[in-house]
Amino acid sequence: MLTYIWLIIIVAIAIGVVVVIRQKQLPASSRRQELPPLERTIFTLQIGDIVEHMGVDWVVEGKLMYDDNGYNWIEYLLQEGDRICWLAVEEDDRVQVSLLDPTDELEITGDPPAELSFTGESYRRIESGEAFMNRVGTTLNRTSQKCRYFDYQGPGDKVLSVEDWDGNLEVTVGRLIRPSSLTLLPGDGRRVY
Repeated sequence: MLTYIWLIIIVAIAIGVVVVIRQKQLPASSRRQELPPLERTIFTLQIGDIVEHMGVDWVVEGKLMYDDNGYNWIEYLLQEGDRICWLAVEEDDRVQVSLLDPTDELEITGDPPAELSFTGESYRRIESGEAFMNRVGTTLNRTSQKCRYFDYQGPGDKVLSVEDWDGNLEVTVGRLIRPSSLTLLPGDGRRVY
């Protein structure tokens, strides 16, 4: 009886060794893919994730990754019903997050000036340049491989951005927000809208 138990143990170990060896011999494409981490940060949001801010649940529908000579930042296209906005995330000396709404209330022709006025408030340009990008999901009319950007600071925590996409100017306006004001929930990786 004891010999029989030892024989079963040896056979089980041999089967285990054979399974492990065969798994290592499989090509990487046929091995089980690892699932993305369930915990999200403002730097790792994915399509279908939920971003809750001030009682509104936004769905991540798209993502733009900008690169201006090694300086990188991300903009996520968020949607809630018919409403859209952009969540811009950048890290220089500190993390800066802003929530921006598209607007057509500011008419700009040619290069945006160093200062401009929007809804009676003055905005001063603090940064500009040209960035190349990668995109995932829906990005509306932001389809070029590069854009020129002009970032403005307004009173308090107000911000305004002008982006030139091959002659198509897009203006967004909003404010800086604290990353801690956001609740981030993983989605299923699929667009909702």
